[in-house]
Amino acid sequence: MFRIMVTDLLRHGQIKTTVAKAKEIRPLAEKMVTLAKGGTLHDRRRAAAFITDQRVLKKVFDEIGPRFMDRAGGYTRITRLGVRAGDAAEMAMIELVD
Repeated sequence: MFRIMVTDLLRHGQIKTTVAKAKEIRPLAEKMVTLAKGGTLHDRRRAAAFITDQRVLKKVFDEIGPRFMDRAGGYTRITRLGVRAGDAAEMAMIELVD
């Protein structure tokens, strides 16, 4: 489930989920961006083993990695949105920073 959520985050730039899930996928997404910043074949293969869509993999290495080249870390932001109406779970939006 986390692999799919990270892939969707990298595809769309942001996703809406529960706070607990957002906190779990944050280090995974940041690791993928760090691999993309490296840009080597080994980094690409390590990311391909985790990211479920080849188009997203290409986007990560061609667009997202170079965008964060001068940034040392902290590629994602979690913003709390309040509670969900059905079960009162606390919701959050996790997004890539600009």
